[in-house]
Amino acid sequence: MDFLQGHSVETMAAIAVAVVAVAVGGVFLLRRSKKPKGCLDPENFKKFKLVEKTQISHNVAKFRFALPAPTSVLGLPIGQHISCRGQDATGEEVIKPYTPTTLDSDLGNFQLVIKMYPQGRMSHHFREMKVGDYMSVKGPKGRFKYQVGQVRAFGMLAGGSGITPMFQVARAILENPNDKTKVHLIYANVTTEDILLKEELDSLAKEYPDRFKIYYVLNQPPEIWNGGVGFVSQEMIKTHCPAPAEDIQILRCGPPPMNKAMAAHLEELGYTKEMQFQF
Repeated sequence: MDFLQGHSVETMAAIAVAVVAVAVGGVFLLRRSKKPKGCLDPENFKKFKLVEKTQISHNVAKFRFALPAPTSVLGLPIGQHISCRGQDATGEEVIKPYTPTTLDSDLGNFQLVIKMYPQGRMSHHFREMKVGDYMSVKGPKGRFKYQVGQVRAFGMLAGGSGITPMFQVARAILENPNDKTKVHLIYANVTTEDILLKEELDSLAKEYPDRFKIYYVLNQPPEIWNGGVGFVSQEMIKTHCPAPAEDIQILRCGPPPMNKAMAAHLEELGYTKEMQFQF
């Protein structure tokens, strides 16, 4: 009682408020520290059910797979990929890497955008998949590691289906309010029909005009076209990517001939090996 009598009502109220604030803060930190456990296993294949298949064009489709619970996350670090196991037309096992276009902020499912080639062994498996079928998946895989603020800007050189890791990294950066990294993407294809995720890419460019720039390049452009024509050139890289510097990095992902050509272009333009990464 002597303790209570020796303190004013205002002092006691202040102490009570402080105690509540500390308790609430502790609960908030505890919640934030509880990162959901991912569903992937790096050593063993796990099966995920196909719940939606959306045909985008004659040879491209989106495949959405359910995770065990509506609040589950895949658990894939930014810029890494998964291994998918299937069967080719002869029944032989095929394992191929793919990068989901979804992030761990997309709860309860993950999505793959797949371009299916006529002679592709894994393409056959995806072509034959129906809603209700299961895909065997293992991961995460990959050498790319990303931390907020590790570079001032990324330049990205993508070709064909090589856009998927670029899209994943760009989306993760842009949707993070604490990440100020800028992204400059050059995306090459043969025709307009070959451009994957165009609606999503254009949406990012519109939503983040100061942080995300995209330049499309086509080998066979339509009559009315304001993008690049032919193959990605040194001049295009100089114009649309950040200049060589210690705080930038150029990411590459495309068909082997393109990756080889881009590596040569970058070297001639003064980008060191440390400034480059190939998925």
